[in-house]
Amino acid sequence: MHDEDRPHQPSYFEKAYRPAAETGVRRVVFNVIFHHETRQERNFDLVLIVAILASVSVVILDSVPAIKAQWHGVLYVAEWFFTLLFTAEYAARLWAVRKPLRYATSFFGIIDLLAILPSFLSLLFPASASLTVIRALRLLRIFRILKLAEYSSEAGVLIEALMRSRRKIFVFIATLMTIVVIFGALMYVIEGPENGFASIPTGMYWAVVTVATVGFGDIAPATAFGRFVTSVLIIIGYSIIAVPTGIYTAELARTMQPKRQHARCTQCGLIDHEGDAWFCRKCGHTLPCE
Repeated sequence: MHDEDRPHQPSYFEKAYRPAAETGVRRVVFNVIFHHETRQERNFDLVLIVAILASVSVVILDSVPAIKAQWHGVLYVAEWFFTLLFTAEYAARLWAVRKPLRYATSFFGIIDLLAILPSFLSLLFPASASLTVIRALRLLRIFRILKLAEYSSEAGVLIEALMRSRRKIFVFIATLMTIVVIFGALMYVIEGPENGFASIPTGMYWAVVTVATVGFGDIAPATAFGRFVTSVLIIIGYSIIAVPTGIYTAELARTMQPKRQHARCTQCGLIDHEGDAWFCRKCGHTLPCE
């Protein structure tokens, strides 16, 4: 069966935004932009992905001094070509939907706007041109194109585990910040401005770098007692660095465990059974309905 012969299934975007017209050019534009069932619709999505990758590559290459010195003019024209192309596409999306404001304030609508905004802002603030690499976020559409949205439940499991562990992680962060403040103030007293610890915030920055075992080396203790305190903080850092990972892993394991039911077996009295069990896992007797 050809793609064109398959019965049409309303997409998420069609359910959420609705086409501005049931027939005519606006309906055709809506189908091409928001659907991905037919070959024409998939080709549009693939061309869009190639354009996004090319535009991001242009921005990255233009940041390399050797390439910019020789090809800046070409890259500048290419960047504005992609900007105008994405602007026209964004305008077409707003034109094709029934409620443009609803799409403009949606997740993908905001990303589409951010993809073109830095280029126009660069006319006033040249440094903002590099922010156009945010267009890479538009590649999230590949999940819809490759029909990977059905796996969003797996992402839901990760988010659920994170939400369930949020209080424990908050307590951990609060404890860590307390340690950072104490050690930062302590090093400010021990080392002082003459050794680079000009203020308590500077000492806190050093404490964060030390407890995270990053060790930039831009600020280092010079006194023997300061080095002893540093050693203690490094040991503390190694001791607690795995704590949030353990908290999250434990909650993730609990989330992924099969649901249990607490129906008591009338034969042997066992309570704990799997959520979809009809018979007792110990004696095989039929479980009572909850």
